[in-house]
Amino acid sequence: MGAYTTIDDPSAYFQTAIYEGTTSTRKTVTNDGNSNLQAGLFWFKNRDSTAPHVIADTNRGANNADGGYTIVSNVNTTATEIAEAKGIMTQTSNGFTVEEMTSAAGNVNTNSMVCWQWKGSGQGTGVGTDVAESGNNPGFKRQTNAAAGFSIMLYVGTGGVGTMAHGLNSAPSVIIVKSGSTTANWIVKHPSTTNNYDFLYLNTTGAPIANDGAWTQTDPTSTVFSIGAADAVNQDTKSFIAYVFAEVQGYSKFASYIGNGNANGRMVATGFKPAMIITKKISDTGNWTIYDNKRDPFNVADTVLLPNATNADQTVINFDFVSNGFKCRNSGSENENGTTYIYMAFAENPFVTSTGIPTTAR
Repeated sequence: MGAYTTIDDPSAYFQTAIYEGTTSTRKTVTNDGNSNLQAGLFWFKNRDSTAPHVIADTNRGANNADGGYTIVSNVNTTATEIAEAKGIMTQTSNGFTVEEMTSAAGNVNTNSMVCWQWKGSGQGTGVGTDVAESGNNPGFKRQTNAAAGFSIMLYVGTGGVGTMAHGLNSAPSVIIVKSGSTTANWIVKHPSTTNNYDFLYLNTTGAPIANDGAWTQTDPTSTVFSIGAADAVNQDTKSFIAYVFAEVQGYSKFASYIGNGNANGRMVATGFKPAMIITKKISDTGNWTIYDNKRDPFNVADTVLLPNATNADQTVINFDFVSNGFKCRNSGSENENGTTYIYMAFAENPFVTSTGIPTTAR
């Protein structure tokens, strides 16, 4: 029998950091996982006040002392340049430093903060550390972490149907695209929607939209995914950023469940003890939600942030994080009877390591 997982220590590829900002002086944030993590993608949120979700990555210059670009998940605005060398200053071997951010994109160094981080190619600085150019798209830049099923891709739209080489060696499940130079909505592809071409907006509560203008009707392959001619993913001459995830056994899971309306609710098996869960109702309109093991180190996980809104932390009893997945603990919210929810989950520990060692519940 083959190994249960190829990733025995998920903290080498994903971690959540909780920190108190200084507002005006440089803040060094150090991760506390089992492994050091030099991230390629950073997702920040101020936890105790109304503020945007701030997303940055090293493809667009998050590690640039002369400034870089951030973008926010809860609105459809363009990317905002970090002025005066403020914002995300540097990566460290196990974290990052931040300074006061004065741009309209939001602040990453104030009050109580959370930052979710994913490891890219591991080369840290620079744009396109993995691929400098692809085909006839000279704006294409990519960094890929195939072991963790994750790519960050920067490209220029052509206005016509095409394919994108993702570098993951397996077909991606989740693709998140945002135009950096226009006010198009965030576009999300998830494998559990009704059609292979459905898409969701990350910045709204809307249900899936059945339109093949974003993804076409061609399933992703182990080498490429298809994009349509829609302006939101491929407007001619405009810049786009794509975050691409392929499922990795014991580390990540992208699927769905149906609520049963019972406080002793449904058990959702992921194959690991979760570190982070993102959910979205797709039977109807509903918020995106984020739960993690750092804001809630013990069960029940009841601290939620909303990617499509600026709300501070809210308390809603919803999930137990268990050794092999998560269990619904609310008769409503993310467990309404007969309602379908999609989720993205990333691991704290695999249920069983490659050497046969099981994890424990918390």
